[in-house]
Amino acid sequence: MLDKLDTPSLLLDTDKLERNCARMRERLGVHGVAPRPHVKTAKSVEVAQRALGAETGPITVSTLREAEYFFDHGFRDILYAVGMVPAKVPRAAELVRRGAKLATIVDSVDAALGLVDATANAGVDIGALIEIDSDGHRAGIRPGDPRLLEVAHALGPKLRGVMTHAGDSYNCETTEAIRAVADREREAVVDCARELRRAGHASPVVSVGSTPTATFARSFEGVTEVRIGVYVFQDLVMAGLGVCDVDDIAISVLGSVIGHQREKDWVLTDAGWMALSRDRGTARQRVDQGYGVVCDVRGKPIEDLVVADANQEHGIIARRGGGPIDFARFPIGSRVRILPNHACATAAQHDEYQLLRDGRAEGIWERIHGW
Repeated sequence: MLDKLDTPSLLLDTDKLERNCARMRERLGVHGVAPRPHVKTAKSVEVAQRALGAETGPITVSTLREAEYFFDHGFRDILYAVGMVPAKVPRAAELVRRGAKLATIVDSVDAALGLVDATANAGVDIGALIEIDSDGHRAGIRPGDPRLLEVAHALGPKLRGVMTHAGDSYNCETTEAIRAVADREREAVVDCARELRRAGHASPVVSVGSTPTATFARSFEGVTEVRIGVYVFQDLVMAGLGVCDVDDIAISVLGSVIGHQREKDWVLTDAGWMALSRDRGTARQRVDQGYGVVCDVRGKPIEDLVVADANQEHGIIARRGGGPIDFARFPIGSRVRILPNHACATAAQHDEYQLLRDGRAEGIWERIHGW
């Protein structure tokens, strides 16, 4: 079945991918709000098309390399959702000259003025959303901060609206806590858009985005689009939040058993952190999944085995919390699959997806790298 694939390899179960994508489209459709998938998770045209349920559509990117790659494959409506700096404008301007409808984000007067000057020098129009800090998680302007209107004034006609990312949703312990974060996320951008409009600034775009809040939000009233990314694959962090079941996780890393340390109750594989990433996102959750949950070649978790530790090219399989292992189940050369903590980080270690359908390897999709 998978015995002819090199290891480590990144596997993508296309049936699970398509179910995850359809589920999110249906949820957002019920609320009458448009998805703008964040393609940084997959960095793959084929995955983006399944996320949208269409050949092309609006997307979110986190690198200009992504923007260029997806533009070359027919995607025209692109939000570059990382704070823009003047040095990147010439490269972005080339996409606009080729026909891209490109927008970016800013959260300060300095950044806004830098964008205005650099786009004027480049002779192109690149609009911007003002990033709102809805939860103290990272960047942005807090609701009620007078800098909101100052940035809007600095942008002038380049202002396209407001956006936020509810990153604090990843730290929640209950579904109700995620719903509360989603409420704050929506209220923050809707209130800021209202304030801009009262001051005479158009704010046609009101954008929110995180997979947990998109999954559990009570309302999207006043929101025009939802940016979500990891939902296409799901991962152990999302399962720990109750966003998905472990069986919904669409990607895994195929590894080979390369050794035993019987006195330590360890099984060694060739899938170390270069294949899995160093992400330990579940360490903050109720169940620490180490570097990933160990499954058989069918993708079914094996008791309570995890990758307890990882070196560059070695993964160390052990029981969560220690205990004996039946080494007869893991002969040298046998294969295991490892579910990732963070799908974005694990996928980023690989150049391609080995596709699975009905448990069989069926083709390859490329994924891109770089900034």
